[in-house]
Order: sequence, then structure tokens, then C-alpha cells
Amino acid sequence: MGSLVVVGVDGSSSSHAAVVQAAREAYRRGAELRVVHAFSWPVGPMYAPVDPSPLNSLAHDAAQDARRVVPDVEVSETLMIGGAVSVLVAESRIADLVVVGRRGVGGFVGMLLGSTAVSLAAHSHCPVLVVREAQHDAGPVVLAVDGSPEGEEAVEFAFAEAALRGAEIRAVHAWLPDHATAGTGVESPERLLAHVIAGRGERYPDVTVRQDVLSGETREVLIEASRDAQLTVVGARGRGGFSGMLLGSVSQALLHHAHCPVAVVRGRA
Repeated sequence: MGSLVVVGVDGSSSSHAAVVQAAREAYRRGAELRVVHAFSWPVGPMYAPVDPSPLNSLAHDAAQDARRVVPDVEVSETLMIGGAVSVLVAESRIADLVVVGRRGVGGFVGMLLGSTAVSLAAHSHCPVLVVREAQHDAGPVVLAVDGSPEGEEAVEFAFAEAALRGAEIRAVHAWLPDHATAGTGVESPERLLAHVIAGRGERYPDVTVRQDVLSGETREVLIEASRDAQLTVVGARGRGGFSGMLLGSVSQALLHHAHCPVAVVRGRA
């Protein structure tokens, strides 16, 4: 793991949960934590100059919260001018993990997920952890496995994260029996899952892995698996993704409906 965790804050209760989780992630990694608040200046003759002092206070207060959670972590805070997504994507170029809340200030009532979380997961240059307000630290790390080359970095991230947390990995591969291709030479679901996991034990000898091949639609299977998990890890895109699509339908469904925090892993661009 690297040496920088970035958390985006906006003063919402969701962003407070992100700060707490980001502080813990930084502590596990022995990393620095940077608290970032992005602000877009109003433009036009009708707008009076804006006093940035309350915005600086917002980032400072969030950083203080992080220090209370993990006093031994080096924490810095910064106010950046620009849209939240563009600022955090820029930060992701030098970060090893970016953490955001599931919803932010200004979200519509009933809205499951803020636009910042979705857009950041689609464009970030490092893994993005999207945090729920209600969460727990017990349970396995659920790893969504589809056998795609794009999923390799998600597998590596899940094993490293499980090692840091002292957690078991539940590697889940979902398939629909109606789509089976027996006798065609296509790799069986069990063999595909075993192949993806193979060799990781040498680098992560203390991580226990449970392999589950489950029948059903991928999104529904993974959302259900997230119920007793402390984290779900998924690649940004998997098999069958359309060319040019930055975030796959499974990743988006988990961001919206998973019962635990979700890490979306794109890898470095």
C-alpha cells in the first residue's frame, strides 16, 4: 500500500462517516490523510464576493474529527477551488485511496447515491471507497469475481485490504445456469473462480478465502452478499462492458444498493 489517503468532505453526515472511515484506512496503511473540501466560486455580476472562512473551518473541523479517531495519523486539510469531482480526480493521481460519502449536501430526498460518488468512481485513477453512514467492522471482505482482466487489480486490492483488516475474503462469482455452455470448452464457474484466486495465498498467507459460486443475476447476488460484509470490492468494469463505458452496471448497482461500503477499483490510468 502507499502513503496517502484522500477524503472528500462537504459538511454532510455522510461525509463525516467518510472521514471516520478514511482515518481508519490511513491508520491501517501507515499513511498520511488529506482532508479535501472542493468549492466552486459563484460567477456573474449578481454574486457578491464570498468569504471562504467558513469553508476553511469545514475542512479544519473534519480534520480534527479524523485526529480524534486516530491520533497517530498525520492529517492535513485543504480547500480547493473547483468542482468536487474534478478536484478529487486530480487528487486521485497521487493518492492510493480516495474516500467519499454515499450522499452529500444537496442530495434529493430518497436519492440513494450522490452524483459525486458515481462520477468519481468512474474517473478516478486509484481505488475509490464509498462509505455508508451506518456500517460495521465485522464480517468478510466480499470480492466480486468475473474473471475479466480488468478485475485483476480489484482482486489484489481485496486481498491487501483483507490483510490490513484481519478479515476473511468471500470471493463470489455469480452465474445464470440458463447461460451455461457445457461441452463447449468454456471454463466452468468453479474453475474460473479458483483460477482467479490461485497464487494469492503465497503473498497473503494469513488471509482465509471462502469461494462461493452462486446461481443468479450478478447484481442481485452481490447485493445480497453485502448484507453481512464489512466491505465489498468490485472492478470498475467487467465482462460484457460496452467499449468506452467507464463504470459497469454491476459496479453502479452496488454503489446504489449495497449494504456495506463499496470499493471500486479502476487501477491507474
